[in-house]
Amino acid sequence: MLKEGEAYAGLILGKNGESDYHLVLLADETSDVSWPAAREWAGAQDGELPTRRELALLFANLRERFDRVWYWSSEPHDTRPQLVWGQNFASGIQTVYGRPFRGHARAIRRIDAG
Repeated sequence: MLKEGEAYAGLILGKNGESDYHLVLLADETSDVSWPAAREWAGAQDGELPTRRELALLFANLRERFDRVWYWSSEPHDTRPQLVWGQNFASGIQTVYGRPFRGHARAIRRIDAG
């Protein structure tokens, strides 16, 4: 069930034995925040930063609900943990920036599809 201002993004298929789940975009956003501040902000919204897969789904299905700028993900780079992945909502490109970079953030919540 959606709360006021939320938007349904779609179904994320589980991998490696994980359950499928529905992705919901929360209403608010923040800007000019480092990655640690973005994570803290998302938690204060009773949400989380989206993963890279979730950002791709949000770009595909709810692009119009985002400014055409760069948004943080929840995922640090695998081999360079000082860098964190994000998504550009103008071009669709995913790239990494350092944790101090001042970007935008949106929060999501997940609903088990089982």
